[in-house]
Amino acid sequence: MSLRSCEDLARLRERLAAQRDPQRPIVTLCGGTGCRAKGSEAVYRAFEQEFERQGLAARVGLVHTGCHGFCERGPLVVVQPQQILYLGVTAEDVPEIVAKTLVGGEPVERLLYTDPETGKRIVQEHQVPFYAHQQRVVLDQNGVLDPASIEDYVSLGGYNALARVLERMTPEQVIEQVLAARLRGRGGAGFLTGTKWQLCRQSPGSPKYIICNADEGDPGAYMDRSLMEGNPHRVLEGMIIGAYATGALYGFVYIRNEYPLAVQHLRRAIRQATELGLLGPRILGSDFSLNIEIRLGSGAFVCGEETALMASIEGHAGEPRPRPPFPTTRGLWGCPTRINNVETWANVPLVLDRGAAWFSGLGSAESGGTKVFSLVGKVRNTGLVEVPMGATLGHIVMDIGGGIPKGKRFKAAQLGGPAGGCVPPEHLNVPVDYGTLK
Repeated sequence: MSLRSCEDLARLRERLAAQRDPQRPIVTLCGGTGCRAKGSEAVYRAFEQEFERQGLAARVGLVHTGCHGFCERGPLVVVQPQQILYLGVTAEDVPEIVAKTLVGGEPVERLLYTDPETGKRIVQEHQVPFYAHQQRVVLDQNGVLDPASIEDYVSLGGYNALARVLERMTPEQVIEQVLAARLRGRGGAGFLTGTKWQLCRQSPGSPKYIICNADEGDPGAYMDRSLMEGNPHRVLEGMIIGAYATGALYGFVYIRNEYPLAVQHLRRAIRQATELGLLGPRILGSDFSLNIEIRLGSGAFVCGEETALMASIEGHAGEPRPRPPFPTTRGLWGCPTRINNVETWANVPLVLDRGAAWFSGLGSAESGGTKVFSLVGKVRNTGLVEVPMGATLGHIVMDIGGGIPKGKRFKAAQLGGPAGGCVPPEHLNVPVDYGTLK
């Protein structure tokens, strides 16, 4: 099936949404790389077998989602619609979960989160402090939708922003919205995304290109990987909107080969979007066309730098070159090119779907929206964290991360990988924002 208009997409969304029963029992199992390494695939197979054995396969849903975020305590299972969160689930736990929760309606107490301060067991996911102190916007669908299904994404409002853009907005109006939202690049120095889009659109030269920099090389960083694994279509939708705004005809996702699951999900997503008419010629019946390809990086850390990345795509050694000229004027094959990282692209549909005022209201005076962090090291709750721009480091480390284990004192936090710096205890109340961290 190929969608030929925005109306076709709206009808498909209505049909798919009508098929979703909010009261249907569904087991969502974290399928991110971290939980897979801890055995979540064996847990998934155990649920399949137990559902078949008890005749529940047609009545209870089972979804292998993206990363749920609470990596310290995986594999994670959430039973919907009650939002019962189970931690550290093994295949041996599955028969008890099915019998006690899905059949009997009672939680399995020993698998629930236990508050380390009060000893109280917490049943629902959103009440666990790790999640309660976050504001999940970019990651809101990661623990819900099936990343292998474009139908799942569409039923939850996916590609709605793209349809609105193609139906009602000029490229200039799209850029104005991105500027008003104060969306800053999430992968580097935090330049205003709309400003760079504007420069690329105004630059002479053809064809124009867009690139998704998915070469996430900082040790301990897995924000981009988790977004691609858990919601690849949101990243693609952002790229398509960005291409429309800048006048690009071709796009590339440059992704490290060490991310096999993310590569698999992105390849499938590109194929699905093309088959549905959301990529390729005359998208949704408009005059706008775009093709996106995946290029695999060989793991060189330097290829995360934009000029080295472009050299690698062109087939040359991944070596940086002096700037200017900047990629917006002379980038890939000497043509105007807009490069953003995965998280930046994933924010774009949110800006266009919910509005610049809503997005800018989430963050600080200088930066709109939220920021995703991978919280690793000597902290109680390692995992994937999302907070509004301007949240303090202390809030991230102490409230969400649970503080330092074994009663140890906080010494420092490293931000930004090898190119970043260390923040000592006296600056725990500093807002995490591009302006203040300079």
